Amino acid sequence: MLSKMFSPAKAGLFTDQELVHLYLEGSEKAFEILLHRHKRKVWSHIYLLVRDRELTEDLFQDVFIKVVHTLRSGKYNEEGKFLPWVMRIAHNLVIDHFRKCKKMPLQRGNDEHDVFATLAQPGKNVEQGLVNGQIDEDVRKLIEHLPEEQREVVIMRTYLGMSFKEIAELTEVSINTALGRMRYALINMRKMIKQHDLAMERA
Repeated sequence: MLSKMFSPAKAGLFTDQELVHLYLEGSEKAFEILLHRHKRKVWSHIYLLVRDRELTEDLFQDVFIKVVHTLRSGKYNEEGKFLPWVMRIAHNLVIDHFRKCKKMPLQRGNDEHDVFATLAQPGKNVEQGLVNGQIDEDVRKLIEHLPEEQREVVIMRTYLGMSFKEIAELTEVSINTALGRMRYALINMRKMIKQHDLAMERA
């Protein structure tokens, strides 16, 4: 019965949501169709961010492992929005990867939103940090303490070298909102540096 239902001619007639329900009722074929339907778009989205085929494959597998786990646990409630939901999972896993991967170099910018220009503020501790090999690690630590929305924009801008237009499209906000989050992130990083300096002076 299911084999006839999912014949090549009929498989395309099912909506994503119908396939999700069929999968939850025990049809592995339904999930195969979902995977085949969206694989290229999800894979391409990841690759455009990481620019590495092997890493893309690893993250792609992680995405659908998480999709399966969420579906089976009954936590999926994105009615009619399966692909946007999967894309958000992919996006978040990419961000998590770059946040945790200490080997990834940070990209030095040349505009007003450059993280490294932000760090180059007066103060002996900051100046010492800029001239030693710990600068990337210092930046990572500061980024970790930012609010989630600000941290996300900083990672996409500083690790992935994305434009604010790309960031805005990916996070579904206006360019002005993306710029504002970056601006507030830089302000917060400056504050953390000053607090760090004060703590050093009291020590």
